[in-house]
Amino acid sequence: MRLAEKPYFNNKMYVIVEIKGQQFKVEEGKKLFVNRIQDAEAGQTVEFEKVLLVDNDGTITVGAPTVKGAKVVVEVVEPLVKGEKVIVFKKKRRKGYKTKNGHRQQYTQVEVKQVIA
Repeated sequence: MRLAEKPYFNNKMYVIVEIKGQQFKVEEGKKLFVNRIQDAEAGQTVEFEKVLLVDNDGTITVGAPTVKGAKVVVEVVEPLVKGEKVIVFKKKRRKGYKTKNGHRQQYTQVEVKQVIA
């Protein structure tokens, strides 16, 4: 395949959606790790309506602040997934002060079932 024949853009529809304060680029069938959704159960469907941008085959619609009538339907795959452990270490030299603390962020794994725009 030569360089001239290579497509430069993908003709799939995607949206930018805000979920619990974070923005995600979402396409149908994609799996995401989002901040933990309380009271979520495996197999449950959840809708997110804060769609900020829609790209449908190259035609871009930007919301002000959101796109009206657009939403993303996801299915919860796993309600509680723990991230990697992060070590927080604080120290002040020559003062005898040091603390070590660990943290594991909790996520929910979701799969995008439908993008309505």
